[in-house]
Amino acid sequence: MKTNLTFLAVCILALSSNAFAQNTDTLEQKLPDDIVYTQQDVAIFSDIIQQFEPQKDQPIHKLIPDIGRYFLGNEYVAHALEVTDEEKLIVNLRDLDCTTYAENLLALARTLKSDQATFERYTLELENIRYRDGKKGDYPTRLHYFSDWIYNNAANNLVTTPADSFGTPLDVEVNFMSTHPDSYKHLQRNPAFISVVADQEKEISGKNYFYIPKEEIEDKMHLLREGDIIGLTTSIEGLDVAHVGVLVEVEGKLHLMHASQSNLKVEVSDEPLSSFLKPNSKNTGIMIARPVDTIN
Repeated sequence: MKTNLTFLAVCILALSSNAFAQNTDTLEQKLPDDIVYTQQDVAIFSDIIQQFEPQKDQPIHKLIPDIGRYFLGNEYVAHALEVTDEEKLIVNLRDLDCTTYAENLLALARTLKSDQATFERYTLELENIRYRDGKKGDYPTRLHYFSDWIYNNAANNLVTTPADSFGTPLDVEVNFMSTHPDSYKHLQRNPAFISVVADQEKEISGKNYFYIPKEEIEDKMHLLREGDIIGLTTSIEGLDVAHVGVLVEVEGKLHLMHASQSNLKVEVSDEPLSSFLKPNSKNTGIMIARPVDTIN
């Protein structure tokens, strides 16, 4: 559902009467200075909480696709987190890239299922998901590689890694960031970060990962489920995953709901997942992060 400016204005005016919203002046006093957001983000958050509160008790793997459909048609924007000179927690529910879309859905669902469905709680969930061990520091603390994102969030009990039990070992050799620093704003501005990232890449590459090769997805579809967050693995040298999305059921088949770079919007794939990964593409398969229902 595309959010327009008229709708946002109505939402902002309604914040004071919305049982789930917060006055933005008070909010600004509560939140740390290193969080970047707009009143439009607060309004969208408030509307989501109000709309999906009746569904908060359903399993998180059902709640995530429902919230995901709210954003259908929203604009895709590249480099959604690269908008400040210093590392800050970027909140943007207006424009999304593939990773921030998945992160926001997980953070929103976890906030909704918590006992404090506030914007402040949502920002804490987002930080916990996006950064190494759940704590934001400088740029290298962000979980840049999706294989690292999955297994760090699994260690923090936010997701599980079901392919560990039925997948194929994946040889991860990441070094793209440290070997292409000019492609990353923060590495250009802070050359000292390059060696830190290179050390992280070596650590990431030394771990064990599992995935489903694209040739096997059809046979293993019964092991996947709606609400799984997946990373499309790639043969591009130095990278592990080239795209991220969420599985959603359409007429009994699992499709990919994602912020599409090619179509510049949030959408659901026309074809099922088993057909989405073309034989001649650089996508080699999928890694799987399955959100957990337990909310601390």
